[in-house]
Amino acid sequence: MEKFDVFLCHNSQDKPAVIEIANQLRANNINPWLDKWHLRPGFSWQDLLEDQINEIRTAAVFVGNSGLGPWQNEEIKAFIRAFVNRKCPVIPVLLPNAPQKPQLPRLLEGLMWVDFRQHDPEPLGQLIWGITGIKPDLPPLIPNKPPGEEKNKSPYQLKIFQFQTAQISLTSALLGFVKKPEINRIPKNAEYFTQNLPDGVTLEMVAIPGGTFIMGSPENEEGRTSDESPQHQVTVPPFFMGKYPVTQKQWRAVAALGKVNIDLKSDPSYFKGDNLPVEYVSWNDAREFCDRLSRMANKTYRLPSEAEWEYACRGGTTTPFYCGETISTDLANYNGNCTYGQGQKGQFREKTTEVGIFPANPFGLYDMCGNVWEWCEDGWHENYINVPTDGSAWTSLSSQRKLLRGGSWYYLPEDCRSASRFSDYLDHYTYGIGFRVVCSGAARTC
Repeated sequence: MEKFDVFLCHNSQDKPAVIEIANQLRANNINPWLDKWHLRPGFSWQDLLEDQINEIRTAAVFVGNSGLGPWQNEEIKAFIRAFVNRKCPVIPVLLPNAPQKPQLPRLLEGLMWVDFRQHDPEPLGQLIWGITGIKPDLPPLIPNKPPGEEKNKSPYQLKIFQFQTAQISLTSALLGFVKKPEINRIPKNAEYFTQNLPDGVTLEMVAIPGGTFIMGSPENEEGRTSDESPQHQVTVPPFFMGKYPVTQKQWRAVAALGKVNIDLKSDPSYFKGDNLPVEYVSWNDAREFCDRLSRMANKTYRLPSEAEWEYACRGGTTTPFYCGETISTDLANYNGNCTYGQGQKGQFREKTTEVGIFPANPFGLYDMCGNVWEWCEDGWHENYINVPTDGSAWTSLSSQRKLLRGGSWYYLPEDCRSASRFSDYLDHYTYGIGFRVVCSGAARTC
């Protein structure tokens, strides 16, 4: 029988937020029991739970804006009481959209809670403490290092930055039968290092933890196309990725370096601005940028593989967008005259926007949805049959077409989905195409 560390009790309306936290727990080697993942179709949920309940040592009860759901109340009456009787920890968890004064059942009153509405103390660390008993602010034990390890220590000093990601929940509004998207802001943090460029310009590279994910889209996902299938499991090693698409200021700094293979224009973009993403650059141009940067930094910079790009874009999520089942022009720059799912119309800005003005995704990457399409290393393939599953680029064909990901300012919201794919000729450019760079390696050894 599979062993679980914590039972997650939640209202079905809060499932997207709970899945996000569950993925973060799994990234920290904690195995959560979640109905969506572990209730086998065709079997009684009560019987399946009873089979597991005596083996799980901790429970977490999530409370969001909708309060406790009817199934939660049933679980609290039966299963949570069993945890209390066995003197196992029961952790009330307030989600980011929880009311100011949440109503907790009498059984949970007096218990210390974890509050995802604030970031001090850091809520994920508090939740892990409750589950494992390991206090987050205790220094880790430092094992004896094998000879030579100091020699291989990373030359980069990783720093931590704080950011907000976003999550859309669809709640009934007093607008007839219209459901109005509600945007919840979630504080998080991530590690990064700074690459210095000429003329005082910098490039921030975010540490992306390695992991396994399901690439592609399910058949019932709105807007999907056949080239997004079959869905398949991919294991991606850790790497670093640019916090933003390459900006025009960064492009000018690197384009002024010596030529490696081809000439580069110093100011190719149609829309002008230091902090706007560079566009009007071909795949060949983007590769030359990487080559010049690599030579200057004495480190390999490159375009992401398509698998790395989708893994980074999802940030541990499984919904069409990192923010949920729909998207909003409050969160990304795309053609807001069109809608997706139960989303609403928004702005059509008709141009690129400065990088970083919208919330980041759960990994701390900005503008992964919309603004400009981003070049990937891979050649174009019409489906995922025989695709690599180790996160590497699929370059077996000498294709003249290369992968683009992420959508752009003038494309539809469905093109901003994490699984959406597009392609163009490697020497083609337009005012909707840019790129970002990656650097291979483990988070602390790149």
